[in-house]
Amino acid sequence: MSLLEHERPDAGIAVLRLNRPEVRNAMDRALLAELETALAALAADEELRVLVVSTTNVRALCAGADVGETLTAAEGVERMEAFARFYSAIEAFPAVTVAVAVGNCVGAGAELVAGCDLRVAGDNLKLAWAGARLGVPVGPARLAPLVGLAIAKELVFTGRVVGADEAAALHLASRVVAADEAEAAAVDLARAVAANNGPGIRGLKRKFHAYASIAAHVADENAALVAFQRDGGGLPQGAGRE
Repeated sequence: MSLLEHERPDAGIAVLRLNRPEVRNAMDRALLAELETALAALAADEELRVLVVSTTNVRALCAGADVGETLTAAEGVERMEAFARFYSAIEAFPAVTVAVAVGNCVGAGAELVAGCDLRVAGDNLKLAWAGARLGVPVGPARLAPLVGLAIAKELVFTGRVVGADEAAALHLASRVVAADEAEAAAVDLARAVAANNGPGIRGLKRKFHAYASIAAHVADENAALVAFQRDGGGLPQGAGRE
């Protein structure tokens, strides 16, 4: 079974669905490898205007890193390096990205949501930056430009759950719909974007990211993540999930 599903609902629009429903799309090495390959192929498609990142089960977009995956210390570092490449690929993706934020969006799932350009929330959203529980140095790079420094600090330091209505109030979601309608709403949003000038949209995306210095902040955070896994406490390996 593929860990990703691909669909092209319209010209210029791609939908990429995470497909590990049995673990709420927790990311293991295999899923990260498939994501890296898929994002590279999609990024090379100059006709692509919008990428929608979704899920095959509305219980979760992504419940975080699969800390139940049994890894050696070296494999744990390799997986964190894969996470760093994934975060960079989302940040640098040349087309507009839309997250279908449904169900559990925790840890790496929250980073995926924040890393996309636009977000549609399902009414079952449970969004949380859970890294502070384990001292994981992640969250500020993508969240602070979205909600401001004070709110980002509160969400990252506490790790509390943000529901759909609060996400909308914080401008983390452009709209809130029933969970089983979230992907369709995201595709509708993608159509509104894709109807515009493709090169112009890509140019505007580059400017938004440059003005917010997101690439530099993501690179710094990625280096800290790998060092945390290699030299610090690191994520648990084979000890349950976030």
